[in-house]
Amino acid sequence: MSAIVAIVGKPNVGKSALFNRLLKVGGMPSQSTTISESTPGVTRDRNYGQTEWEGTLFTIVDTGGFYAEGIPHETAEIALQVKEQALFAVNEADVIIHLLDGKSGLNPADLELAGILRKSGKKVLWAVNKLDSMLKQDRALEFYDIGAKKIFPVSAITGLGIDELLDAILAALPPDSAAGSSIYDFDNLPKIAVVGMPNAGKSTLINSLLGKRRLIVSPEPGTTRDPVDSICTYYGKKYLFIDTAGIRKKQKEYSLESFSIIRAIKSIERADIALIVLDVSKGITDQDQKIAGIVDEYGKGALFLLNKWDLIKDPENAYKITTDLLSRKMWFMHYAPFITVSGLEKTRITKIFSMIDEVIEERQKRIPTGELNRFVAKLMASAPLPRYRGKEVKLQYMTQANVAPPFFVIFSNYPSAVKTRQIKSIDKALREEYSFKGTPIRISVKPRENMLK
Repeated sequence: MSAIVAIVGKPNVGKSALFNRLLKVGGMPSQSTTISESTPGVTRDRNYGQTEWEGTLFTIVDTGGFYAEGIPHETAEIALQVKEQALFAVNEADVIIHLLDGKSGLNPADLELAGILRKSGKKVLWAVNKLDSMLKQDRALEFYDIGAKKIFPVSAITGLGIDELLDAILAALPPDSAAGSSIYDFDNLPKIAVVGMPNAGKSTLINSLLGKRRLIVSPEPGTTRDPVDSICTYYGKKYLFIDTAGIRKKQKEYSLESFSIIRAIKSIERADIALIVLDVSKGITDQDQKIAGIVDEYGKGALFLLNKWDLIKDPENAYKITTDLLSRKMWFMHYAPFITVSGLEKTRITKIFSMIDEVIEERQKRIPTGELNRFVAKLMASAPLPRYRGKEVKLQYMTQANVAPPFFVIFSNYPSAVKTRQIKSIDKALREEYSFKGTPIRISVKPRENMLK
C-alpha cells in the first residue's frame, strides 16, 4: 500500500496550490487538481490525488482551512465540519505537511494546529509557503518558534524548494511504502460521477453509501466546490464515487461557482456513469434537464436518483406525477432508469449498486457483426426507408465499432438520405432487441465506398 501525505494549515496558506504542484511534479496521468484561489476557505472537503517521486507512489490529501477556536467564519457549522475533515485527514495520514504562510507570519491558528499535530504522534513536516525567491527565505526563521527542528521554505507557485520537500516526504514515509504501489487503482474502478443542482443531496447520499462522514453536508447551497473522490466497497466490489459541485446556471463573469461548474463537467467527462440527483421536493427543473443533457452529450451511462423521497407526503400519487414529469423533461434520456431514494434516511440506496453494475454491463455490450447484419436486414424488411430521388435507400452493412458508449456504423448507398428521425428509429429498434439500458447509443451512417477502407 502507498502512504498517505496530508496537507493541513489555516485558510489561504496555499494548500491547494501545493497539492497541485506535488501532482504536477509527479507527472501522474488522469489526476484532477483542486481549485486554487485567493479567497480564504475555497477547499472545504478532503481531496485525494496520487503522485510519484524517485519511483515511489504516495497519495496526497488536500484539506480545508483550519480555523482556530474563537475565530469567526462564514457559518459556525461549516467551520466546525471543515476542522473535523482536517482532523480526519490527520488521523488517516502517515506523514503530515503543516503549511504556513510566509507572507502573513506566525499566528494563533498555526500554534494551535501545531499542538494538535504533536499530540497525534504522526510524522510532521513544517513548510513555509509563498517564499518565491531565495531573498525571502529569511522570513522562514520566525516559524522556528513553532517548535520545529527543521523548516522547509517553499513556493507552491514557482516550485522553489519543492524538490527538497519531496525528498523529506520520502524519508518520512513508513518503510513498508512499496514503490509503484497504489491505494486506489483509479483506472480499473467503476467511476461514478454524482451530479445535480446545488443542495440536491449529493454529499448526503455519498456519505450514506460510504457509511461514514466523508463529505461536508450543509443546507447551504454550494457547499461542495471541488470534485471529491471517495472509494466505496459493497459486497467486496469497489466503486469510485466523484462528488461534484452543484451545477447552477452559467455565470456571465468568472466566479468561483462558474469554475466549480467546469470541474463538475470534467468529473462527468472522466466518469463511466453519472448518478443524476434530483430533489423531488422541488420538482424537476429546467436546470436538471440541462445537467442531464451534459451527461448525454458526453456519452456517459446514467441513472436518475429521485432524492429526498422522505419529504413526499403522498408517495403513491407523487410517484405517478414525478415519473410522468421525468418522462417529459428527460425525453432525450428515455434509456436511463430511475429509482426513488432518500440519502438522509438511507432508503433504497443499496439498490443503486446493482443498477450501476447493470448499466456498466450494458455499456460494455458488444453485438457480433453477423447478428447486426441480420438485425438490419430484418429492420429494412419491416420498415423500408423513404426513397431518395426516386431510388431505393439501402442499409447494406452494420458493425459495432466501439463500446462505452456502444457505437454503431451503418453503410448505405445514400447516407445523406438517412435523416435524424430514421436514426432515432434504428436506436429504438436496437434497444428493443438488445436493451442497452442506461447508456446512450451512437450511430453513424457512412457511404458504402468506405466499407473496404
